[in-house]
Order: sequence, then C-alpha cells, then structure tokens
Amino acid sequence: MTDKTMLDASENVTSFDSFAFSSTIYQNLTALHYESPTPIQARAIPHVLDGKDILAGAQTGTGKTAAFGLPLIHKLAQEPRERESHSKVIRSLVLTPTRELAQQVFDSLVPLAKDTGLKVVVAYGGTSMGVQTKNLVGGADILVATPGRLLDHQHNRNLTLSECEYLVLDEADRMLDMGFMPDLNRILKRLPKERQNMMFSATFEQRIKTLAHRIMNEPVEVQVTPANSTADTVKQMVYPVDKKRKHELLAYLIGSRNWQQVLVFTKTKQGSDALAKELKLDGINAVSINGDKSQGARQKAWDDFKSGKVRALIATDVAARGLDIQQLEQVVNFELPYKAEDYIHRIGRTGRAGHAGFAVSLMSHDEQYLLEAIERLLDTRLPQEWLAGFEPSPVSEIDPDRAPRRNSRGADKRKMKAKLKIHANRGKKR
Repeated sequence: MTDKTMLDASENVTSFDSFAFSSTIYQNLTALHYESPTPIQARAIPHVLDGKDILAGAQTGTGKTAAFGLPLIHKLAQEPRERESHSKVIRSLVLTPTRELAQQVFDSLVPLAKDTGLKVVVAYGGTSMGVQTKNLVGGADILVATPGRLLDHQHNRNLTLSECEYLVLDEADRMLDMGFMPDLNRILKRLPKERQNMMFSATFEQRIKTLAHRIMNEPVEVQVTPANSTADTVKQMVYPVDKKRKHELLAYLIGSRNWQQVLVFTKTKQGSDALAKELKLDGINAVSINGDKSQGARQKAWDDFKSGKVRALIATDVAARGLDIQQLEQVVNFELPYKAEDYIHRIGRTGRAGHAGFAVSLMSHDEQYLLEAIERLLDTRLPQEWLAGFEPSPVSEIDPDRAPRRNSRGADKRKMKAKLKIHANRGKKR
C-alpha cells in the first residue's frame, strides 16, 4: 500500500544539516550557495536515504535534481567501489527523455559529487559514441542517459546494468509522451530486481502511477504541489489574435515591452525555423532549436540565448525539455500545445526557483478548444485580454462556415431542388 504524503509548498526545512550528509557534500552545498532545501527536497531526501522507492510530483524548477542527486551521491560515497579498467558496471542510472535534460542533470550532479571520488558520466544521442565509450571505461557510479543512447551502448557491450543499485526516471511523464515505453521495458529487463527506484514527474497522470506500481516496491508518494498545477510565481495571460497576425504581435510584444530574453514555443520544427526567420526580418535576433538540428547547433543556440547574444529562442516541446535559466522572465506559447500537460511543462521554464515569470499565449480562433483543455486540466480559467490594434476578427470573417446563416429557408429549398434534380438524372441514366 502506498504511503501518500502531502506537503504544503510553504512548509520548509531550515537547513540541510538535518539530513546528516558527509562533510564533503556539505562543503559542495556551501560552494554552490545552497541555503535551505526546497519543499520537494525536504520531503523526498529522507525517503531516499531510508532506501524507499518514491514517486515524486513537483513542478519544474523546484529542485528535483538535487532531491534525488544529493541522497544518491551520499549513499554511493558511503559504499565506494574500486573501479577496474575492465569493469563495465553502472551503479546507478538516471534516465531522462531528452538530450538537453540529460546534460542539465549531469551539469548539476558533477559539482554536487565533487571530491567524493564518484564517477559521473552522461550519454545521449547526437554526439560522439566514441567519446562516450571512453568515458564508460571502468564503468560509472552515476550514468545520466537518454533511453535510446543507453541501449546503443548496451548493444555495443560498453556497459552492464546487471549490478545497478539505483534507478531514477526523471520527468517520467514526458518519457511516456515521447513513446519511450518500449525502450524503457527493454532497459528494465536488464536491471536487477533488487534496486531502489525513484520517479520524478511534473504531472501526475494515472499511467504514471500505473508504471510506478509496476516497477516499484511499495512506493512512497510525495507531492509538494497540487497535481497538474502551475507555479504561483508565474503570471499567465492569453491574447486572442488572428493566426496570420501572431508573428506581428509577438514582434510587437518583444519590442514594445523591451523583452531581452524570451523563450517561444511552436508546435513544429518547420514552424520554429520559419518564425525565427520572420523575427530576424523585424530586427529581432532570434534562433530556433528543434529535433532536426545537430546537438552542437542546439547547444550553441542555447548558449547564445543564455549569454544574451540571442534575444528570442524559438523551440519545439522536445527540444526545449531540460532548458533551464533560473531568471528567465518570459515564455510565449506562439501556438497552444495539442497536449494540455505540455502547457505546464512550457510555462515551467519561467518562474523558477521563486523568481517571477510571465507566460503569454497567443490564441487564434481555431485554438479555442486547446485552451479549454488546458483550463480543464488546471481547473481554472486563464485571463484573456485583447491588445489594441491586434483585436481578433469576428469568427464569421475567418470561417464562413461558422457565420450566421441568412435566408436559411430559401437555402433549404434550393438544396432540396438540387437533390431532386440529381435523383431525376440518375433515373434517366438507368
């Protein structure tokens, strides 16, 4: 039976001292300016240290990586293993849905594990297999990987999961959204049954809970915010606008409000490239990232965006997963997502770590049903505002089929005459 623990976001632990980490970890926390645990860290860390399986739900930007990373590093360092050159053993595995998230998790774990003697490795597609193979020589204490690349290394016998002690599924909901369940099943078959499992997810869906109970042993359910909710620090606004004027409105918002750093979401790869080109024509330095770009190009675009060289980063949902700027103030949904849950992930890129954020959605008439799905998921109505000069046209001007019908009685008569004529002609042919 699941031990379900709810924690109000206002509740907090004043210090990391209560966790009894090693002195090395405390030194690393001080160097990284970690002051006090976030709610998800306060609730999850004790359960991980106690060896329990956990299913944790928390919004993005709430410190999920440290919530599993800190106790994982502590436990692995407490029982060190000598690494031999011929060893291929992976002691703990962290699976992420995207390359960007894998790199982000790796970048967060390395400084936390400094001077502990632990070896942390990252492996994901779009980069050299050769370099990763060299990094895996002697095995690893922590391997952060995407499912596909992990299976590539498994196939090439660069690693073994038979002695893996810990499994972490980070952003498990997105992993299922992206169709990784078959790969995940293949990976699970290669893992030993006796292991500690941790699942972290921004949204709590039934399929997530079903998966958790299939692979976990009496998991503790930890949820620090209401399921399927957005951060209170993010102000949300919907601007109704004609589809053909979206790019014009976006350029106006960026320019008139002097947004220096804005992350913009589109549905398709082609759409992200096209929008970046249009913004450049308006004098706004923009770049796109999507699945068609090489990993090097995606990383350069992200680095340029973080450094301020690029003002607008146009991204698809997959490419943007794992992107993290602590003080990113604006996120724009140029197009509303088909999956309502993706709205939560998108706007979770802003309002992180307690900072204020602003999430804007540009909604055309044909996206009204997508907004309604989002509002049902969030169980709230999102505020809407018409911007002067960008008021949407009446529905009848955009979609004649939805315009009020005139002389419907006469139209019905004409339709009936046409049908009778068709039947009469068919009779003659026979």
